[in-house]
Amino acid sequence: MRYDYLLVGAGLFNAVFCEHARRAGKSCLVIERRNHIAGNVYTEKREGIDVHVYGAHIFHTSDKQVWEYVGRFARFNNFVNRVKANYKGTLYSLPFNMYTFEKLWGVHTPQEAQEIIDKQRASLHGKTPENLEEQAISLVGTDVYEKLVKGYTEKQWGRDCRFLPAFIIRRLPLRFTYDDNYFNDPFQGIPEEGYTDMVAKMFGDTPVLLNTDYADFIRKTKDTFSKTVFTGKPDEFFGYKYGKLEYRTLRFETEVLDMPDYQGNAVINYTEYNVPYTRIIEHKHFNFGKQPKTVISREYPAEYKEGMEAYYPVNDEKNNALMARYEELKAGRPDVIFGGRLGEYKYYDMDKVVASALRLCEKEL
Repeated sequence: MRYDYLLVGAGLFNAVFCEHARRAGKSCLVIERRNHIAGNVYTEKREGIDVHVYGAHIFHTSDKQVWEYVGRFARFNNFVNRVKANYKGTLYSLPFNMYTFEKLWGVHTPQEAQEIIDKQRASLHGKTPENLEEQAISLVGTDVYEKLVKGYTEKQWGRDCRFLPAFIIRRLPLRFTYDDNYFNDPFQGIPEEGYTDMVAKMFGDTPVLLNTDYADFIRKTKDTFSKTVFTGKPDEFFGYKYGKLEYRTLRFETEVLDMPDYQGNAVINYTEYNVPYTRIIEHKHFNFGKQPKTVISREYPAEYKEGMEAYYPVNDEKNNALMARYEELKAGRPDVIFGGRLGEYKYYDMDKVVASALRLCEKEL
């Protein structure tokens, strides 16, 4: 058969593109390496609970167009992400706000909190930060850094903060109010029927081939395609011609517990380095579940190795320089559109993935 587009990857980016392409009268074939659609936003039912299999995904955006678009395929609840941080058994509020400062220092006014932070920042004596540790202290002071940033960050990146580049943390927001909503965006929620249902509606009746590797498929198929939208790794697409880009990955330990509630919150971060996981997710709280059992997931960051899921690009100078060389190869393939978090080698929140796909649709369709 002849299709207008081969969509490589059945995640959110290609779901948006596919939905627009179908309405434009274009034919698409979707192939997906995994055994399910929806990419990392995939949810599945366990004990009647929508489990976020690849980690917590809270849809939040300031873009009204994006919010109204996803709202066509899912009814969103009014979940607000109020993250807690556990440091040596004491719970603190995130992002850093007056609840956090009151717990740390017993202060009750923004002025008191600001004075303590400014005094701790001064320990750098005006020095330009040369690594992530110094950058973080310059932003939030030593106490917040030591208890709530250092251990979590070192687990996330697998490296000592003194040996991580300063630019990884461009900002650490401080709120001198009692607002503990993790996000500043006006639109926020979780699909009541789960993300998988939302993505399935976007793909509609478009054929999707699961458990299908792109390289194997393209070598064996007799189908033809005018263009390809590729949401996988660009270095892999070009046969690692210039070497491999680096990624971080995640591992999850998920279990069903015979109790109605485990931690009383959807997400609790563990910021002490000696605790091996970075957070525990209790999935039922995303949809205000009342089920008699609960499902939790412990999240462990890890070094990426071939065959694992690539979660986060490592956008340091070395990898960005390597990606620039692959960008040159991309330019020589006008028949292939690279999109999404992996295809563009950028960390995107979900709303930014949707916005990027919508821009592509305007240009391409």
